[in-house]
Amino acid sequence: LSRGVAYQIRKNNDFNYPFLKIADYLNSFDLIIANLEGPISDKGKNQGSIYSFRADPKAVAGLKFAGFDLVSLANNHVLDWGREALLDTRELLETGGIKTVGAGKDYAQANEPATFEIKGQKFAFLSYTDLYPKSLAATEILAGVSDFNVDKIKTRIADLKVQGYLTVVLMHWGEEYQTKSNATQQKLAREFVDAGADLIVGHHPHVPQEIEEHGK
Repeated sequence: LSRGVAYQIRKNNDFNYPFLKIADYLNSFDLIIANLEGPISDKGKNQGSIYSFRADPKAVAGLKFAGFDLVSLANNHVLDWGREALLDTRELLETGGIKTVGAGKDYAQANEPATFEIKGQKFAFLSYTDLYPKSLAATEILAGVSDFNVDKIKTRIADLKVQGYLTVVLMHWGEEYQTKSNATQQKLAREFVDAGADLIVGHHPHVPQEIEEHGK
């Protein structure tokens, strides 16, 4: 929602502009999930990445118009403008009626699942990335992204399964522009399914990768 997309929003003076042709379609579904590739804020300090993303706070209105119910914040750009912008992003989204998962003000909030109940079915979403330095993970006293600890993730999945949730793991991983997942992705996805996950949804490569059914 920054860079070229932000330019088009400004040019058309419409924060709904990126979604005008798909909003009706998206709103026809019960639940719409997205990876939010970067903060939405007017706060923070550019951390100096070659690609530093930050979208205008009014972009939240465009996401709401398009029908998004939940956005994942565990990715390699959400801290491009530091922890202040991350926290502002989360607050703007939640205040705007869009849930977040995968980052927060401290360890507990960053690792908390996002849950929904739709037509009698309970859903739980967990969100992680293996594409950031551990220093950006949330701690007991610092904001950050969720804890990419495979054993803990599998325990969380199993606990949610016992509670009757259809459990979805959102993973920001893989290699950019590769249409085939790598061995690490495949191994972890299968482990998460074996632990009780019903669905693994990946993002980061910027191109579609293959779909696999595992555990039948």
